[in-house]
Amino acid sequence: MTRQATRLSTEDHELLLRLLRVPTVNPLEGGVSEIAAAQRLYAAAAATAGFTTVHHAAPDPGVLDREDVPLLVRHRAREPGFLATQPSLVLRLGPADVPTVMFNVHLDTVAGQVPVGFDGTRFTGRGAVDAKGPAVALLAGVRAARPVLGRDVAVLVQAVAGEEGGAMGTYGTRPLVEAGFTGRLNVFCEPTGLRYATRSTAAMTACVSVDGDGSIDDRPDAGHNATVLLGFLAQHLAAELDGAEPEGRVCVAGLYTGTAHNRVYGTGRLLLNLSYPSLAAGRRSEQRLTDAVRTGIAAFRGRFGDSRELRRTAADATRIVSLRWHKRGLPALDCRDSWATGLLDAAGVAAWPADEPPFTCDAIWLQDVPGTATVVLGPGCLAANNAHADGEYAELSQLDTFADTVTRVLTEFAARCAHEENHGQHDVRDLPPHRGAGALPGPAVVHRAAVPRP
Repeated sequence: MTRQATRLSTEDHELLLRLLRVPTVNPLEGGVSEIAAAQRLYAAAAATAGFTTVHHAAPDPGVLDREDVPLLVRHRAREPGFLATQPSLVLRLGPADVPTVMFNVHLDTVAGQVPVGFDGTRFTGRGAVDAKGPAVALLAGVRAARPVLGRDVAVLVQAVAGEEGGAMGTYGTRPLVEAGFTGRLNVFCEPTGLRYATRSTAAMTACVSVDGDGSIDDRPDAGHNATVLLGFLAQHLAAELDGAEPEGRVCVAGLYTGTAHNRVYGTGRLLLNLSYPSLAAGRRSEQRLTDAVRTGIAAFRGRFGDSRELRRTAADATRIVSLRWHKRGLPALDCRDSWATGLLDAAGVAAWPADEPPFTCDAIWLQDVPGTATVVLGPGCLAANNAHADGEYAELSQLDTFADTVTRVLTEFAARCAHEENHGQHDVRDLPPHRGAGALPGPAVVHRAAVPRP
């Protein structure tokens, strides 16, 4: 008998609209976050599909006392009540001691107002595709797979805070992973065009600062012109780093010195974000940037050493320029588990093209976790669906197809686990199968490569 394709129900449509109306902007980007309310709404809907809530709480502040936690997160975490407003939710369907598939969805969003609506074919609203829409489609897919779940196969859902805003999962996904809320197969629901990606880059943020003396516009030569110096360095770094790491990207980002027209600003900063596919590549990018800042300063001194207005800036450039790291040392995902890719292939899921660069998401925290395989898979496209821009949307057809994909993946997972159980066959890398029991407090120890100090 041909299986009927999974589709979102009218109740799913209403759930998504309700979730889109709850403001869950990551507080690192400003605005009010009511993510706990959104998670309660989501848990109530999941309960009708058979899920129980096994964890819903804010993380312990100690999770941020680490060298690889972004500087912005550490600063904001000092504010009273910051972490208390950023809980994460874990739902389970089925026993804790059977092979498990874990799905991770983030309910926090980037900033920016997008009108909430549904015209019968398209949902609009902040989070429609990244990632409240996929979160709702996930429930529909699990509901349809219920006949193969529950006794011999379980499903975990992490509905996390702290994915957006540069938080990088340090207070959302990572504490849950280290507490054991993971599966033999882990699926991070991000917009991939319904292609499974086995890799996810990490990113680091550098700040090039100028700390000099300002002056009035009538005597620009008396001060240090941070605007010209940082503008020069921005162009130099963009040229020097462009394509230096083939699988990484360099974003020369914000530059700030001031806004007035009648003064020389002696201080300012330039931000850069660099993605990388492995810790080794990240370290290479760090060294390249350090070298490029040094050669950029030398080039500036050579260019403006005899300038009437910029002579002092050139002479003191080495002293007033500094490079600081706001974020670095994060792992990157590179999953090479043929058992998992074979399962996804058999379920009819297309693979992410080898020549298309991966992107950054919380899946990095599953790298090197024993007994697990991890992929990134979801509906839509970050760029085409305006995930971080005005007009974010998700087509109902995209969400329906993702729900059906979830059903197929779970069905194939259950069939393979049953076959292995009956025939005593296991991939040696999966022995013993990861059960996804989870336990808080008392996080599991995850050994990682040493990271450089910020």
